[in-house]
Amino acid sequence: MNKTARFLISAGFLTLFVWSCQRVPLTNRKQFVGLVSSGEMMALSYTEYKGFMDTSKVLPSSDPNAQMVSRVGEKIRKAAEDYLIANNLSKLLDGYQWEFKTVKSNEVNAWCMPGGKVCFYTGILPICKSEAGVAVVMGHEVAHAIAEHGRERMSNALIANGITQAGALATGIATGNQDLMNLAGQVLGIGTQVGGTLPNSRKQESEADKIGLIFMAMAGYNPQEAVDFWKRMAEAGKNSQKPPQMLSTHPSDETRIADLQKNMDVAMKYYNTYKK
Repeated sequence: MNKTARFLISAGFLTLFVWSCQRVPLTNRKQFVGLVSSGEMMALSYTEYKGFMDTSKVLPSSDPNAQMVSRVGEKIRKAAEDYLIANNLSKLLDGYQWEFKTVKSNEVNAWCMPGGKVCFYTGILPICKSEAGVAVVMGHEVAHAIAEHGRERMSNALIANGITQAGALATGIATGNQDLMNLAGQVLGIGTQVGGTLPNSRKQESEADKIGLIFMAMAGYNPQEAVDFWKRMAEAGKNSQKPPQMLSTHPSDETRIADLQKNMDVAMKYYNTYKK
């Protein structure tokens, strides 16, 4: 390949990157998302979510733990929506179909898929200890969805696989392209959310911590609870041969707690404004 061809390819990728970037709410970080639309991500996630729930032991709505998760979820949902509306970002909510479910499982984990599909495993509830602890996790997981981390991972994964055309994922899945179907499963599949091959990056995890802190504060939960929760989570990791899935790609305990404390003053301002 001659220099001209290499230059044109490089210029093309640079143009694609600039054209396909947007800013993450609250943090203002630039992210590359342009190779897959929000609608495509939501359609895929809804399919994966339904398949998982159909084959899992979902707690009934009458169960106290399920009620707590749903109650906290609705408060965090409203906080996230209020923040986006106040900052003229409500378009990010287009197509959202919020759902908050609790599944009976010993696994210490929770997740939120694109479009607001949330699942808590009962294994994480003893570490949460209280409704405020659930709010820490809920804020963090909802932040992943609002920040479109899944869409970002998918776009980066497509580039890594040499795919640069917007819409290629949807077309590939519609035509039965197994490679693209597998890639979508790795990014969006329930197995990925709890330890697959394309987890959230540490940058995304730190970002979700920061955004989640604001969301829980706006929902009326003391954000200082986040430090105590992550200390308990870290301790749970020390006491087991395999650390909880939520810790597998996260920043170190010391870094996480330091970052939470660094962002605490701002979060407390929100809390003092919104608490009832």
